[in-house]
Amino acid sequence: MRAGDADTVLARRLRPFTTTIFATMSELATVTGSVNLGQGFPDTDGPDELKEVAAEAIRRGNNQYPPSAGIPELRHAVAAHQRAWYGIELNPDTEVLVTVGATEAIAATLLALCEPGDEVVMFEPSYDSYAACASLAGAHPRLVRLEPPDWHFDPDELAAACAAPRARILLLITPHNPTGKVFSADELGQAAALCRDHGLLAVTDEVYEHLVFEGAHVPLATLPGMRERTLTISSGGKTFSFTGWKVGWVSGPEAYVAAVRAAKQFLTYTSPAPLQLAVAHGLGFAPDTLGAYAGELATKRDLLCDGLAGLGYEVYRPAATYFATTEISAVAPSLSAQEFCLALPGRCAVVAIPSSAFYDPADPEAGRTLVRWAFCKRDDVLQDALGRLASWGP
Repeated sequence: MRAGDADTVLARRLRPFTTTIFATMSELATVTGSVNLGQGFPDTDGPDELKEVAAEAIRRGNNQYPPSAGIPELRHAVAAHQRAWYGIELNPDTEVLVTVGATEAIAATLLALCEPGDEVVMFEPSYDSYAACASLAGAHPRLVRLEPPDWHFDPDELAAACAAPRARILLLITPHNPTGKVFSADELGQAAALCRDHGLLAVTDEVYEHLVFEGAHVPLATLPGMRERTLTISSGGKTFSFTGWKVGWVSGPEAYVAAVRAAKQFLTYTSPAPLQLAVAHGLGFAPDTLGAYAGELATKRDLLCDGLAGLGYEVYRPAATYFATTEISAVAPSLSAQEFCLALPGRCAVVAIPSSAFYDPADPEAGRTLVRWAFCKRDDVLQDALGRLASWGP
């Protein structure tokens, strides 16, 4: 193979994924000194109690390779959490696997369970790593559109996708990023029935499970007939505001978890033991403690959403997660979301993400005037951003 530029040496399956919008916008934020409401990371740390657990573990010498499947303390904590919160019984030794964040869990799952040419049914807009991970596995996304303002899907469209001959997995993120949707019991019931009827494996990304403001989080694995066909993924990063720790896990039937472990062991092998110990400690927090984080975040959501509405944006107020979506047509009638977000740092010194990044690039009209904003920031940062956005002009 001759040397060349990235577009010629990179495998074709990855060429659509060379640059993420998050890297582009975060770089713009740094260059322009903008308030970064693009990437979803908090600007304050999580509980000091968990930092001290990690620090003490380092001081005690927990600094070598932990077991590839994850330390026993965390695997047992995950099993205890699933039992206490949802009534899901897991064997922590065979049905829980610790990963480097939920992103590795998604990648390892698709690599382990998809054959080339298989289809992964997923909702659009979709978190950007899903299509890339499917491509790594040689699989193809089969997209089902969520429509604003309530982000509903067409049941017939979902049924057709799940009935497709090469459909293998239904990949569901609930609560949903980027929309903040919490799928209703009826919607989850439809998805579960289709998985059962067509023999699909369900893979659920539930990293925002404890950041719900309206409604309730219901794991798909708790529905009839779904325990034996669902792999559940979550992470401590979002729950405890330590997104840089990258401690996640996948749980479910032993055979599927063993398959994911087979792929995961050749990706990262393991993740830092001190951080696993800290997350294990956090999973034992009382429900009121975990609920307090969602309450604080709901206040931030309202601050940002009310402010954006006051500036003329049509706001789709989320029921969960770190993110709110707006329709920008009334504020920037001649611009696409991409054009708007690229202009915003220079005009107002604020960064956001064009929602078009979460849609199939083959459909240029999808999400064309939608923008995603992160509200997992300090109140004064959100107020500063709203003040800067007020300067947007024609």
